[in-house]
Amino acid sequence: MQAEDDWGHGGSTLVVAFEGWNDAGEAASTAVRSLRDQLGLVPLVEVEPEDYFDYQFNRPVTTFDANGDRVIAWPSVVLSGPVDRGEGVHVLLGTEPSRGWKTFAEEVLDAISVAGVERIVFLGAMLADVPHTRPIAIFASSENASVRERFGLERSTYEGPVGIISVLADAAERAGIPTVSIWASVPHYVHNAPSPKATLALVERLEEFLEVPIARGTLVEDAEAWERGIDELASDDDDMTAYIEQLEQARDTVDSPEASGEAIAEEFERYLRKREGGDQPPAP
Repeated sequence: MQAEDDWGHGGSTLVVAFEGWNDAGEAASTAVRSLRDQLGLVPLVEVEPEDYFDYQFNRPVTTFDANGDRVIAWPSVVLSGPVDRGEGVHVLLGTEPSRGWKTFAEEVLDAISVAGVERIVFLGAMLADVPHTRPIAIFASSENASVRERFGLERSTYEGPVGIISVLADAAERAGIPTVSIWASVPHYVHNAPSPKATLALVERLEEFLEVPIARGTLVEDAEAWERGIDELASDDDDMTAYIEQLEQARDTVDSPEASGEAIAEEFERYLRKREGGDQPPAP
């Protein structure tokens, strides 16, 4: 496994996303699922769900398989990689576990060590006070000084509740595996629907940290349709229109040439802290 904090070239990069608390608008999980499918990655290891899931919280679902037989699909977390089990991009995708996070992190680190993973990129999405009409705000950070210097990243100053992404990132850094966390801000007033615009923004930023291009597929068209759909809904609601205009003004202030990188980072931290007691306050 790669020593110390050099991001390096070659070797294997793991891309991670979890459905649930860390995945507003299903943006992160959709990005990782698309990457897995594009690269034709195959399952290498599945974490035993009995050890980490509360089935009253993450219930199994019934469905039909390719043969038309009824099956039970259990919540799971799966490590996928190249068919030949060689170097290259790997992904870890699944539902955020309900318990045993320390043991879960140890099991994941053991699995990625066997797979030869040398660096990790975590993807997440959070609900925030941002307008759907502006580019999706992306915040990339790292606890690794060398990685921050190489990619010009910030170090998160967030303090508060965290999700499994933060727990895994901490465990990985302590084990000498350099990490990057990329978070997208999803407009909170459209939290019930998938956000292809946020997925697209995550994919575009993720590509900077991988040595392979990522096809966009229909994401650009889907993102445009998503924005038009919200425009149509807002046009029939004067209060919503006025609220969106307020968010646009706030966003334009942050994006102005006078706004420093520190000011933008502080605005992102404000989004996080505002939701410390809510349902979706993930931490980078």
